[in-house]
Amino acid sequence: MEHPHAAPRAAPRPAARLDRGRQAAPQVFERLRNAIIALELPPGAPLSRAELASQFGVSSTPVRDALMRLEEEGLVDVFPQHATVVSRIDVGRAQQAHFLRQALELEIVRLLATGHDASLILRLDQAIALQQQFAKAGDFEAFMAGDNDFHAQLYTAAGKQDLWALVHSRSGHSDRLRRLHLPSPGKAQNIVRHHKLITRAIEAGDADAAQQHLRKHLSGTLSELDKIRSHYPEYLTD
Repeated sequence: MEHPHAAPRAAPRPAARLDRGRQAAPQVFERLRNAIIALELPPGAPLSRAELASQFGVSSTPVRDALMRLEEEGLVDVFPQHATVVSRIDVGRAQQAHFLRQALELEIVRLLATGHDASLILRLDQAIALQQQFAKAGDFEAFMAGDNDFHAQLYTAAGKQDLWALVHSRSGHSDRLRRLHLPSPGKAQNIVRHHKLITRAIEAGDADAAQQHLRKHLSGTLSELDKIRSHYPEYLTD
């Protein structure tokens, strides 16, 4: 039986052809990565180079390059001369990504709480308002994008944009866990609540409170790991 939040195991149909003004391989990578994170391509889904090349309207080379990048992030398993499939969610890699992100963001919110940047607070409140709209509409992909935007704003305000790029590149497994957990009752609302608490603490210049709320916020999905595993045992691996 299909899981209610998982799409059929087939390659995604891109909504539009690639932008010819940009290199093809990064675009193929971005679209496949987004589909994997969104579980449109769930763990175990086969990826045919020929089919992907046809769907994206490109030669096999950009597809090969994109799959190599996905393999580097651990999001696909490549079996030479046999098949390429979407990898299972590696719990160990998800935990390491969480460790990295928490270590960085605890320092970032402490730094921002001492900065008193009114324009940052405005941007964070705007990001939260958008997330509330997405949560109400049940648009989980837009909600996750909004969640990432909130955190990216923190890195940018602290002048640590390159570190956000690093975190993002390591987050594929943890992001898929988040996507599995997000439809749980009250999960999206809790994320919004935590974002509000973090923002208010930064606004008040209360670094300790900002770190406290951030730590609780980032631990939410991993704290429910056993429940996620029980619902999706075939998606996870240790």
